Amino acid sequence: MITVVGMGAAGAAPAGDVPGNVAEAAELVVGGRRHLDAVRLPEGAERVVLGALAPALDTVAEYVAEERPVLVLASGDPGFFGIVRVLAERFGPELLDVRPGISSVAAAFARAGLPWDDAVVASAHGRDLRTAVNLCRAHPKVAVLTGPGAGPAELGAALGPDARVFVVASALGSAGERVERVTPAEAAVRDWGSAVSVVLCLDEARAAGPVRTVAGPPSGPTGWALAEDAFVHRDSMITKFEVRALALARLGPRPGDLVWDVGAGSGSVAVECARLGAAVTAVEKTLDGVERVRANAAAHGVDVRVVHGTAPAALAGLDGDPDAVFVGGGGRELPEIVARCARRARRAVVVAVAALDRVPAVRGALAGAGLECDGVLLQSSRLAPLPGDVHRLAAANPVFLLWGVRPHSPTEGVAP
Repeated sequence: MITVVGMGAAGAAPAGDVPGNVAEAAELVVGGRRHLDAVRLPEGAERVVLGALAPALDTVAEYVAEERPVLVLASGDPGFFGIVRVLAERFGPELLDVRPGISSVAAAFARAGLPWDDAVVASAHGRDLRTAVNLCRAHPKVAVLTGPGAGPAELGAALGPDARVFVVASALGSAGERVERVTPAEAAVRDWGSAVSVVLCLDEARAAGPVRTVAGPPSGPTGWALAEDAFVHRDSMITKFEVRALALARLGPRPGDLVWDVGAGSGSVAVECARLGAAVTAVEKTLDGVERVRANAAAHGVDVRVVHGTAPAALAGLDGDPDAVFVGGGGRELPEIVARCARRARRAVVVAVAALDRVPAVRGALAGAGLECDGVLLQSSRLAPLPGDVHRLAAANPVFLLWGVRPHSPTEGVAP
């Protein structure tokens, strides 16, 4: 009893998009003004211009209760970040007759001449832009559905100087359609108006992937807590894989997240978080360390933004609050570094500490920022060969792993 019709490539609504019998039978028609203006409807049909969703759904409910036919007009594919979700939740999918058009994402990739079975898609329409920004940083091919205050200019400004390219698709399917290639910096200083449909964010050096069997971004790694020899490092100055395994479990990096690795060293934690789909910023004080982090990121095919600087001062210049932070290293500044990270972390801070004397101060810094604290002393022994094809246990240096979790930390959904 509710027919949902997706119109045009991305909102342009030629009358031919709606079958005549559907339009003629409708007693209630709900849609955007441009959709309603483009379709010939029976004179007696009630029209509801979509603005606030709740009143429109209440009107639909009245017609459904009386078993009177309803027509809902939407842009593109209404089952893709569209009105089908709320209609199905309110009225049940069995009452819906969905007739999709071409989604704006499909149309934008078609105009760009690119496949999109390996793309990540995020909606910034009525949502926090940070998730889309983090996805653009972490993945080579991202489509962002735009909205007021979350368009190419805002996305470009948030990404800052970046090697990526934007394909900005405006007014798709209409006479005024425009598809432009710009840098994020160029996008940031433009007034794009309200006609932008979707922004494709491309890291062209990494965008060409292999033939796919499963759609969506590349699947996550088959394993993590990689062996130390998977990374270039100096004099065994690297977070050991046993410690890294638990640190990753407590950090919980995922697509759409921003993770900081402070005192990155070789960047092993940063790289592993990036392999799991998060956007990552690594802070490292030495120039040779910066180069090691970049080399390790390149070797594993991930993008890690590296900041050359000494914490805690370097933290002030980092844009955006992280979802999770890993702090490695030590020194007298460690409690202050942890405190600053803990004040900005949205979800969790994990700290690796070698010196027993630092533990109380680190716990105090985590608790002082309102985080719920816990920790463990990790002591491991690895198998080491001996002559005669036998083995002994070689003990690794013990490490305290402390973490703080923010109560009721925010979560955000991401659609691959």
